[in-house]
Amino acid sequence: MLVAVYAIFALAATSRAGVQIATKFHEAPLAYVLSAVAAVFYIVATIALARSGSTSRRVALVSCSIELVGVLTVGTFSIFDRQAFPDATVWSVYGQGYLFIPLVLPIIGLYWLRRTA
Repeated sequence: MLVAVYAIFALAATSRAGVQIATKFHEAPLAYVLSAVAAVFYIVATIALARSGSTSRRVALVSCSIELVGVLTVGTFSIFDRQAFPDATVWSVYGQGYLFIPLVLPIIGLYWLRRTA
């Protein structure tokens, strides 16, 4: 189930970033690049969580950790510096546009990795 949710978010973030960068990059370049970065980490986490082995576990651990730091950092900055984020990213306001799943997902991923270690 965790891998499926990550795969959905990988697809959603990649699609959103692709459309935003292709159609209106000049309006909010920072926001759109951050959406693309989020998409990359969702893709990496999806693949790493789906595979077995110690290397995949380490990659998943690093990816989920970076996602958590990213959503906390971007979420905080998007609240306090709205001019830097005139349009939403996947991680804006802690993933508010995605029902806060971007905030919860890496926590669940990290918990699952720890529990299944």
